[in-house]
Amino acid sequence: MAEIIQEQAIIGEQPAGGSNPSVRGDLRLHEFQSRIFGNTRMLRIWLPPGYDDPVNLLRYYPVFYLNDGQNLFDRATAYSGVEWHVDETADRLIRGRIVPPMIMVGIDNAQKDRPKEYLSYRSLNPPQLRPQGKRYPDFLINEVMPFLYERYRIGRGTENTGLGGSSLGAIISLYTVMDRPGVFGRLLLESPSLFISNRQLLKHSLEVRQWPERIFLAIGTRESGREERDKEIVDEVRGLGGILRRAGLGEDRLLMKIDEGATHSEGDWARRFPEALKFLFEAKKN
Repeated sequence: MAEIIQEQAIIGEQPAGGSNPSVRGDLRLHEFQSRIFGNTRMLRIWLPPGYDDPVNLLRYYPVFYLNDGQNLFDRATAYSGVEWHVDETADRLIRGRIVPPMIMVGIDNAQKDRPKEYLSYRSLNPPQLRPQGKRYPDFLINEVMPFLYERYRIGRGTENTGLGGSSLGAIISLYTVMDRPGVFGRLLLESPSLFISNRQLLKHSLEVRQWPERIFLAIGTRESGREERDKEIVDEVRGLGGILRRAGLGEDRLLMKIDEGATHSEGDWARRFPEALKFLFEAKKN
């Protein structure tokens, strides 16, 4: 059972009186219970400008599912108080007609069980001997998505469905699109921790025959703060990029960004998010 436990509405460029000044737009929070994982988390649903206008009541919208939902919209819930500004970025790009109106979904992580849910293979660093990440595609596709389809006007099909995350949230996104091809047409991978589990995800990716239509893949050159390790991390991401290129993803389908001086941080992921959102969902020119 899940229910809306809080709804925030901020209209226009300035927050309405008494509203959270960190949130722009219509953000709705649902407390969601998962049978697959046996726990409860928040789903954070950001609705585009005009969603409730009478003229749009028959309109269905693309959707972008993002992991680590606590970090996306609100600095009060974000790690170290630094958010991605997904609401501000989406609002600006939608109003500028750079991307179409869309629904943004933040799926909160399981806090102390985050590594367990986001890892699909056993790992020594971080230590995780009983990972549950192989359940994540079922959690997302068979629990979260149907719940939201019932409550919001979400478009169907790969062209309307995106998934992404950062760090461990990126690698579970990568695992999900490889495990369930043909569901997600847009994929955001920010600073994916590809070294985990003896690079098992890189090995798995060699076998994939169907990739999302567009992928944004990014890494900073100072992710760890140690020069030699940073080079390895960048090389691993370049390796994934090479696999995707050989699978047939050209410049129109894959944007790979090696961000000089960028770190493994919410601030750098937030800074790159406008470019990612534009590449993944750019509105068709008439």
